[in-house]
Parts: sequence; structure tokens; C-alpha cells
Amino acid sequence: MQRPSVIFREFVESDDGVTAIEYALLAGLIAVVIVLAVASVGAGVNSLFTRVSDQVTAATSGI
Repeated sequence: MQRPSVIFREFVESDDGVTAIEYALLAGLIAVVIVLAVASVGAGVNSLFTRVSDQVTAATSGI
């Protein structure tokens, strides 16, 4: 069995936890960018469909 001081020193010197945190932060940042991009594109597509719907309604109202 290892002494607590040896276990603590190995824990402090290990880079595994730091790497996991960096990957988690990077994944979170990518997720935020994706959500913002989808929201922006969604608003543009909604505007396009509204415009097409208005034109179709105007074109068929005289029939």
C-alpha cells in the first residue's frame, strides 16, 4: 500500500484531469457555437418560408 503523500504527489503531477477538463470546455464551446449557428440559420429559414407563404397567398387570392 502506498503512503498518502505518494498518492497525493502522483495526483498533482498527473495531467489526466487537466486534459479532461480542457476537452470538456472545448466541447462546451463547440456546443454553444453550434446552437448559435442553428438559431441564426433557423431564423433565416423561417423568414424565407414566411415570404414564400405570403407570395403564394397573394398569387392564389385572385383565383
